[in-house]
Amino acid sequence: MELQTLHNSSAASLRRGKAKTYAALPHWRLVRMTGLAILSIVCFILIGCSGQRDASHMGNEQEREALASDLPSPSDGMDYDPWESINDKTFYFNFNLADHYAIKPAAKVWSHLPEQFRQSLANAFYNLDMPKRFVNKVLQGRLPAAGLELARFVVNTTVGVAGLFDVASRLHIEKTDADTGETFALYGVGPGPYLVVPLLPPLDVRDAFGFAADSFMDPLSWFVTPIGADFGRSAAKQINERANNMQLYDDVEDSSLDLYAAVRNGYLQRRRKFIEDAIRDRDRSWERISHPSEPEYQSPLEGDPKSTEPPPENDDVENSIK
Repeated sequence: MELQTLHNSSAASLRRGKAKTYAALPHWRLVRMTGLAILSIVCFILIGCSGQRDASHMGNEQEREALASDLPSPSDGMDYDPWESINDKTFYFNFNLADHYAIKPAAKVWSHLPEQFRQSLANAFYNLDMPKRFVNKVLQGRLPAAGLELARFVVNTTVGVAGLFDVASRLHIEKTDADTGETFALYGVGPGPYLVVPLLPPLDVRDAFGFAADSFMDPLSWFVTPIGADFGRSAAKQINERANNMQLYDDVEDSSLDLYAAVRNGYLQRRRKFIEDAIRDRDRSWERISHPSEPEYQSPLEGDPKSTEPPPENDDVENSIK
């Protein structure tokens, strides 16, 4: 869906700049503490500015209806990119340098491996990511989805040989996603500005905090640093996705007049849809819990779906037909 959105997005001319490089700090804890401090400052700034934006939006009827229905408004977070000048330089580094000289060549080599082998590894990583999805579905109130997530994990870990084979999908236990950024959104946290981080997928400020929280629920972070697990998983996912959709990625790059804007808009639209789907799933779950449906019988002759009478016996049906 994201690739199709990117394929349809176009804007003004593509801006390019030279990416700045910085020397890595000697200790990962110092990096994490510095990053969290910067994000905390940004969060307080956003909280201070949110009151002014909310006051100007109260006159818009569509915004009010969206807030009343607990759904994100159509303009909520869309194209909110006050850090575009910095983001564009980081995007240049991610796309023109990291992607062209590392990820894309690695994806070409990876694509020569058997497809079943690549899919099995992707299944195993998805299965390993279960704690993040399970915890967030519980926090979002999507309890049936959380139960299905746990069932998927048990089936694929045992019968599917440590998640290498997606047996649960064959049993019609389909994949669904959830993350901490979604959970923040369901509790009313705004997205904040769009944010591009080196070597990581597109984010906004809300999803950046969610991404950091998700990294501590990643089992890989229990053996390596959370930052190392984040960068490693992100790189592996990008390489695998690019290997599976090499031609489509190339077509998007060739057809987009402004690739930065296309990636940004595609990400924001996709996140909005995921959040709306999560809200609908939560509401349906609680509706089923609070209003359990009564068994209904349908008359084979009258076709009344609201009939609460049991179906007639076979002899009665034959006599009525005669």
